[in-house]
Amino acid sequence: MDQANSRAAAPRTSDWPFFASFAVLGGAYVALIVAMVLADIFFTSPRHIFQALASPEIRYAIRLSLISCSITAMLSLLVAIPLGYLLARCEFRGRAFIEAVLDIPIVLPPLVVGLSLLILFQLKLGGASLETRLTQIGFPVTYQIPAVVLAQFAVSAAFAVRTMRVSFEQLNPRAEQVALTLGCTRAQAFWRVALPEARRGVLTAATLAWARALGEFGPILVFAGTTRMRTEVLSTTVFLELSVGKIEAAVAVSLLMIAAAALVLALMRLFGSEAKFNRASRP
Repeated sequence: MDQANSRAAAPRTSDWPFFASFAVLGGAYVALIVAMVLADIFFTSPRHIFQALASPEIRYAIRLSLISCSITAMLSLLVAIPLGYLLARCEFRGRAFIEAVLDIPIVLPPLVVGLSLLILFQLKLGGASLETRLTQIGFPVTYQIPAVVLAQFAVSAAFAVRTMRVSFEQLNPRAEQVALTLGCTRAQAFWRVALPEARRGVLTAATLAWARALGEFGPILVFAGTTRMRTEVLSTTVFLELSVGKIEAAVAVSLLMIAAAALVLALMRLFGSEAKFNRASRP
């Protein structure tokens, strides 16, 4: 008894070596990211950024990137919300298969995603390819602006689905069950209870899809091409500027992409914090 009490009363060894070792390992990666960003900042100058912004090709790439990323984010939410809800709330046959399929765009090399899209639209069914049929009705896709959106969507939506699934899994289903007992249909319980409670997840999913679409390169390169003033977005602009030896312009565009991504993530954290505060302040 005395020995047990003496062991319990013995002073605990310091925890600082444990936390210090973890801080060193994690800090090394953080330092690498900060170093890369600082290298871009010190390599270029405001003059190079203004010159890049003065280029009509780069201005077109900025405009197309903003439009395509926003469309991609909305389309991603259109599929991520229902899929995430079904995967979080329902047990059904084939669920494991669907989860595996949704992981394919995440684990596949980006170039393979673009090549698969290209083959899909060039595959002949009934004597004509899908691209030929779409062109006949006046809606060509391959190597056009719709190809940019589709290439971004094919990858970004998978990340949005994962986010929405986790968001719905973290919600207590009891509130929905109470709404059902009070006379709501399943659809009413979803729109009035589940979705408002998951609004922070919706914002996170949209932001993640937007940021992922902004940095997409491989699928766009293969499926949409890099045609100036047509299918050029910021990620392919970096590639085009590097290919002609304009490193300063490529770095300047890279900084614009970093700034845009940082702004979107900051807005996500700001709105997410406000939503959390509003929930906590409710009586």
